[in-house]
Amino acid sequence: MRTHTERQRGGESTTPIRLACLDMAGTTVADDGLVLAAFAAALDALEVESAADRERMTRYVVDTMGESKITVFRALFGDEAAAQEGNAAFESAYSGRISLTRALPGAVETFEQLRAAGLKIALTTGFSRATADALLGHLGWHGLIDLSLSPGEVGGRGRPHPDMILAAAARLAGDDPRAVAVVGDTVSDIRSGTASGATIVAGVLTGAHDRPALLEAGATQVLDQVAELPALIEEYRSPPLNLTEG
Repeated sequence: MRTHTERQRGGESTTPIRLACLDMAGTTVADDGLVLAAFAAALDALEVESAADRERMTRYVVDTMGESKITVFRALFGDEAAAQEGNAAFESAYSGRISLTRALPGAVETFEQLRAAGLKIALTTGFSRATADALLGHLGWHGLIDLSLSPGEVGGRGRPHPDMILAAAARLAGDDPRAVAVVGDTVSDIRSGTASGATIVAGVLTGAHDRPALLEAGATQVLDQVAELPALIEEYRSPPLNLTEG
């Protein structure tokens, strides 16, 4: 449930929302801790044995959830060869567990409602293109969205940089970030959205970070789940479209 303070921005924009940019893991996809399990497998591959080092690195991963995974490994190890090895081990471990992922409640219905109302949908992720495609294939989402982007497709700069959102806006929203609604469960999602100039930058509480962290990062609203997005976008449209009935 959004607070009164969070609601106050509703209706301020005169630019119609035409594109929803949504994160995957934690926002539309439930992976039940698979990111951290895959990271633990990567630490095993890199022979990180110290309990203190593993705890410190895992905390960093939690704090930077949503960022490009190769960027995270570079920050942790400071060595390109080790970063590439760790990232490859992470992607392999996550891909091997993709069958355990599932759509979060309301995600598919949200896609359907938004597209029925004429909006475009882009999914953005910190995963590689190969892992993103495997995830989309497992979930059967290729036909439900208009675009998906990974950091490698925008020059390698993932979140908190706005590159993926801006690339999606260029292709699907007339190159106007004010016509974009961004939704994500992490601080990096929110920072990416605010940096892009998107009108709606909503946090969602089904993933890594909590309400205070999302608001501090600049979220315009915080939603309990992605299923609340159609109603939020309707608040910003004038005249409003009926996104929640029919």
